[in-house]
Amino acid sequence: MRIVFKTWVSLWLSLFLVTGCSQIGLTYRHLDFIIPWSLNDYLDMNATQKDWLDERLKEHLNWHCTTQIPGYLSWLDRLQTMVQTGQVNEEQLRARTAEAREAIATISREITPTAVDLLRQLNDQQVAEMQAAFAKDLRKHEADYVDQPLAQQIGERAQRMEKRLSPWIGKLSTAQRDRVMQWSASLGEQNRIWIDNRAHWQALLVAAVKQRNAPGFDQKIAKLLQDRETFWTPEYRAAYDHTEQAAIALITDLMAQSSPAQRQKLVEKMADVRGDFNDLGCLKGSRKAS
Repeated sequence: MRIVFKTWVSLWLSLFLVTGCSQIGLTYRHLDFIIPWSLNDYLDMNATQKDWLDERLKEHLNWHCTTQIPGYLSWLDRLQTMVQTGQVNEEQLRARTAEAREAIATISREITPTAVDLLRQLNDQQVAEMQAAFAKDLRKHEADYVDQPLAQQIGERAQRMEKRLSPWIGKLSTAQRDRVMQWSASLGEQNRIWIDNRAHWQALLVAAVKQRNAPGFDQKIAKLLQDRETFWTPEYRAAYDHTEQAAIALITDLMAQSSPAQRQKLVEKMADVRGDFNDLGCLKGSRKAS
């Protein structure tokens, strides 16, 4: 899958969803990523399927640009106001998270019919290849995230967070790095819990697709895509609230510890994202039409 140069998911959303919600791959230019697996990684589509999907994605992209991006711009405005007025607190962050969650749900509902139609078109070989690709995906994630001692997992998780943060606020201070390490340690075995939950969902999807010609297939896929919480493992469900709260507390503390230069960099970064959206031809076209 091609890499998107920008996403509307700003610093806070990317941090919130380090908790393991893999569906938070919202991008403007590649809505296929929102169907919670990378099509190019997991499905070997034939030419007819690719042409069909390209046409459907064009429709989704136009819908997304004209109906959803204006809301994202307002969301960015609220984030920027929080930073500039010193209102980066738990209450405000929870509100922005809820708004982001609803935006994700809206897109999930929009693309579900396309996902259902695509999965119904698969032949038995493609389904087997998808299952094998899921297994390979899990092995890679286990090798990357859980085959190390817990102390190493915690250290690497902190490093990944610092890497995510640096483009937005620059180099972290010693106090900020310590706070990131504290956050990572508080998550404990989250890597294993997240991967087990991922494996559980993938197994349910494969089982549903193997019955793609049976009655109720549309409803099963729709629920898997739109109501993922229904299928969380008990361990993941128990850990979710803690991981979200830990992320919110981390952001609140990092901003409290931030320097004027870091806050200025963050405001400028959000302005860059806003500029990228405003430069989109489809958005300009919809504004002229209205």
